[in-house]
Amino acid sequence: MKRRSFLPLVVSVTLAACSDGNEPTMLKPHITTTDLGTLGGSHSYAVALNNLGQVVGNSYTTGDTVLHAFVWQNGTMTDLGTLGGGFSGSGAVAVNNLGQVVGTSATTGYAVEHAFLWQNGTMTDLGTLSGNSSQATAVNEMGQVVGSSFTDTNSTTPSHFHAFLWRGGTMIDLGAFGGSSSSALAMNDLGQVVGLFYTTSETHAFLWQNGTMTDLGTLGGGFRFARAVNKLGQVVGYSSTSGDTVGHAFVWQNGTMTDLGTLGGRNSDAVAVNDHGQVVGYSWTTADTAKHAFLWQNGTMTDLGTLGGETAALAVNELGQVVGYSFTTGKAEHAFLWQNGTMIDLSPSSSIGVANAIDNSGHVIGEADSRATLWTVTQR
Repeated sequence: MKRRSFLPLVVSVTLAACSDGNEPTMLKPHITTTDLGTLGGSHSYAVALNNLGQVVGNSYTTGDTVLHAFVWQNGTMTDLGTLGGGFSGSGAVAVNNLGQVVGTSATTGYAVEHAFLWQNGTMTDLGTLSGNSSQATAVNEMGQVVGSSFTDTNSTTPSHFHAFLWRGGTMIDLGAFGGSSSSALAMNDLGQVVGLFYTTSETHAFLWQNGTMTDLGTLGGGFRFARAVNKLGQVVGYSSTSGDTVGHAFVWQNGTMTDLGTLGGRNSDAVAVNDHGQVVGYSWTTADTAKHAFLWQNGTMTDLGTLGGETAALAVNELGQVVGYSFTTGKAEHAFLWQNGTMIDLSPSSSIGVANAIDNSGHVIGEADSRATLWTVTQR
């Protein structure tokens, strides 16, 4: 029978080993799983969380035809609405510790989409760079928002969009470093912005700060982009090597791009970095037979293992806990938490699951069986 209630469903699982009486029982992680519900539809998923216990994500409304952004807190899922009429949709991508949510919403009649900032019940249209559409990708603790926007009214031309920084009610064009277009993907609390810009035949990773866009260089190839930046100004991402047939994860700092290598295969990609310089992502293993999640720190790339199949890491917190997804032996996709050398299956009874983010208190968010999910990890 299909479950119709949208109240949170809580399931507790303790992952503990039995003691034989001769050895002390070690503390094991205790996982509490909370189904965050939906906005009336059959599918929802969580994408980000903050330190206030607020989770943001997206859910279909009744009828499963329109997707709306939501914020969940203390058992209640709130529809953030849209910038248009009742048939318009919206999508959230990030939230800061002020409870400010950013994302993209369709305007009236789905004509165009605009970046938005939602706070205290109000969704604000951030506008565009003179074009038809814009989208937000990140927000920092200062309430500054980054994303990309078309720069003219011909929104079907992909060569006319630029990265933007929105602050104090004004959208600032970050330029394209002489290229045709650019996109901002992430920023830190210092206002440093990272992303990529496009030339005729290449993509370049950039760091923008104090009005200046810097090309981060390359590992030898013509295709690279920056995905994330921490408070130390360390930037991580991907760069192709000479010949553009192979690409490696990189970390950039103080003008130097460092190749993080691989787990034995040809390719790797960095997805996130914490403020200790720990980098996570995924890499092909020896002979390119499988893709595994990795944690890189102090010059060493560690294979985080699998739940039976391929894996990818998506986020890391300040404690070095890593989350992402792994396929099992039976090829089902499960959410995982990796800590202290062990990969833990967060969704063992699900047919599909993914963990998208983790805070410093052991709260993990993502999706399990088409439902937005919160996992709380404690040690017992």
